[in-house]
Amino acid sequence: MMARLDEPLAQRGRASLEFVASVGRWLGKATRDIDASLRAQVDDEALPEDLDAIDRELRARLEPTSLYTTREFGMEWYLNEHGRIAIEAFEEIAPRVTPRLHALDTGPATLEPAPEDWRAPAYWQDVWIHRMHGGWDGHPYMGYVHGQLIHKALVDRLYPGGIFKQRRYVAALAPKRDYSRILEVGTSSGQYTLALAETFPQAEIFGVDLSLRMLEHALRTANARGLPWRLFQRCAHDTGFADASFDLVTSYILLHELPAQAIEAVFQEAFRVLRPGGDVLMSDVSRYADLDAVRRWWADHGARHGGEPWWRESASLDLAAVARAAGFQDVRAWGEPPLSYPYVVIGRKPETVA
Repeated sequence: MMARLDEPLAQRGRASLEFVASVGRWLGKATRDIDASLRAQVDDEALPEDLDAIDRELRARLEPTSLYTTREFGMEWYLNEHGRIAIEAFEEIAPRVTPRLHALDTGPATLEPAPEDWRAPAYWQDVWIHRMHGGWDGHPYMGYVHGQLIHKALVDRLYPGGIFKQRRYVAALAPKRDYSRILEVGTSSGQYTLALAETFPQAEIFGVDLSLRMLEHALRTANARGLPWRLFQRCAHDTGFADASFDLVTSYILLHELPAQAIEAVFQEAFRVLRPGGDVLMSDVSRYADLDAVRRWWADHGARHGGEPWWRESASLDLAAVARAAGFQDVRAWGEPPLSYPYVVIGRKPETVA
């Protein structure tokens, strides 16, 4: 029988998160209305190539309008407050839920924290990714706040197609069905890991992430279901595993959190730890090259204001070329329609490596 992770929210926390969700729904509608108006005014093909030049031109058109200025104010409030409100909602139920969480610290799954003298990469330190209040490790139970509250109460309700459905879809894109050892890089709170476990129930699953708080929630997610995941607080581009030790290396929407040099190192590390004939399956945000100018501006605008310091650098990379440069063969890459999201890259390590 699966142990429970969730706990009903108290009235105040539930109402607060419902309000945040309603703001998110309004922001989505406002964005669609602004986009439709903008496209009626501008010739996409006549816009400059440079993203900063596009930004100046489009904001000059939009800033005099009340809908755009209201949307920008609302988005700033949402980004600033959603994490804080979710933490407050957790604190209301903490006396009831934390004993159950700690009961799940032991089980078939294991977690190996980094050594005390370990330092996370500079590109990750002191960054509040997604404007998450305090950063990924900013609260002792941030994994629960992020995985159980923000994703389920907010993001999954606002996201086209549902984020959990997309994770299962990406896992099923792996070329084989008989992997024995899978490495997931960027495990976070364990949502894609769970999709991998459902898709490949016979496989041993290993996961690495920089955030200990996220990994703690992944550990509890696994133990609640009796799943023997092996989790490690390590870098995606320096996993510490032996050469040729996995059949599949994969991630879901991790790469845009990394600068280009680190992304290249992730593919090189995946190549190193894969057995000959093993597969890499990476998914990430839409490539700017696949988007028209207006949609490219929306993506870049959202990233710059939304706690995504490496999005532009990452989304400008040709990930298929990065995979080939790392040594992968039979590389396929595409953006899922209609928004070219997620962008998927699949490659194979050759049976014989020169």
